[in-house]
Amino acid sequence: MPVKLLFIGDVIGKPGREALSRELHRIVDRHMVDLVIANGENAAGGFGLTEETAQDMFKCGVQMITSGNHIWDKKDALEYIKREERIVRPANYPEGTPGRGTTIVKTPGGVKVGILNLEGRVFMNNLDCPFRCADREIAKLKEETPVILVDFHAEATSEKVSLGWYLDGRVSAVIGTHTHVQTADERILTAGTAYMTDAGMTGAFDSVIGVKKEEAILKFVSQRPSKFEVAKKDIRINAVAIEVDEMTGLALGIERINIACG
Repeated sequence: MPVKLLFIGDVIGKPGREALSRELHRIVDRHMVDLVIANGENAAGGFGLTEETAQDMFKCGVQMITSGNHIWDKKDALEYIKREERIVRPANYPEGTPGRGTTIVKTPGGVKVGILNLEGRVFMNNLDCPFRCADREIAKLKEETPVILVDFHAEATSEKVSLGWYLDGRVSAVIGTHTHVQTADERILTAGTAYMTDAGMTGAFDSVIGVKKEEAILKFVSQRPSKFEVAKKDIRINAVAIEVDEMTGLALGIERINIACG
């Protein structure tokens, strides 16, 4: 039997959370989704995650939250992430970093789904190799389930595509996050892994990747620090739906989702 996973692109601030509150149940019904995963590293005011904002997402129907380099932007996240098993941070952070980089969650139908979060190194932090880290973590996850989704939070397209091919046939899906721009390259790779370079974002599109465009432009023009505020107009949900064979863990289908919410 197939299992249907919904992965939601980076949720940006209150507009993104409110969009999930209004529309997520409809998306789940329309696509017959078994498990909802969302990147929430920017859910709190556009930068970071708090217990309150994470709980907002869970109430909307999100079952697992992945993250990235901004997961540390709010101080209370350091303690919260230690005890909240429904949140993962990139697995290739140094040993002793709060939280967990992988987890296994069951769908309502009892299918175990492994979630692995990784962060890229090109134009990013100097972390452990995501490729070698993936080897180690996937081997552990496969002891319990063949169904594995990877959120690769990375800047460079080449690094994301390379990891997709590197893991082809070993995981169900490799979905990129971080750039907040949805790509149109969703596909199933030759050995059966669903791939998409970036899931996009859930938030205001009358913006520069979720923040007020005037402030972003000012920073580029003036080359001075600028305080960013979350934009509020033209709200959309970017996501991807992936159908997986629960026995083999290989992808059967992938569909890009872009929904206007007002």
